Amino acid sequence: MGATLTGIFGVLGAFGLSASAGLNAYIPLLVVSLLAKFTNTITLASPYNALESWWTIGVLVVLSIVEIIADKIPAVDHVNDTIQSFIRPAAGAILFAASANIITDISPVLSLICGLLVAGSVHATKSLIVRPTVNVSTAGMGAPVISTAEDALAAVVSVLSILVPIAMIILVFLIIWLVAWIVRKRRVKKEALV
Repeated sequence: MGATLTGIFGVLGAFGLSASAGLNAYIPLLVVSLLAKFTNTITLASPYNALESWWTIGVLVVLSIVEIIADKIPAVDHVNDTIQSFIRPAAGAILFAASANIITDISPVLSLICGLLVAGSVHATKSLIVRPTVNVSTAGMGAPVISTAEDALAAVVSVLSILVPIAMIILVFLIIWLVAWIVRKRRVKKEALV
């Protein structure tokens, strides 16, 4: 029973980390790197233990700062999202595979695919539905606000995915509700204009 719960928590954590990578590729990678380097909370197997090196941590800090700043500037955020269309799914794949490594029954290829799909779906929702809605409705002025919220959500989800993976179930339902609410609000606004 204990191994089953550990496996379930590992999968929930893997989904949470890859989902947060869909919002910001570098924050969850940095969280995993720092927790693996300085705590016993997460242990990374080879080749994922490369995330614990000082060089990797330094690069992730710099890339996090660049993405956080670029994502706050209207128009630049669109270019950033286009570039991140390749990076975020890849980060999600790495995070899923790295955090699900305690489950020996899951193929590494399947882990990579799951992470790629989860991060890619979150990124697509963010860049194709949420951001355009916010940018159009606020004339671009809401971009820094929503970007800050996304960064905070990515950090919280990353930490919760590792420390309290069961919370991912609740958070996933809240995120689905929020996206549905935004889409519904957008439709109502369109219908009111017609």
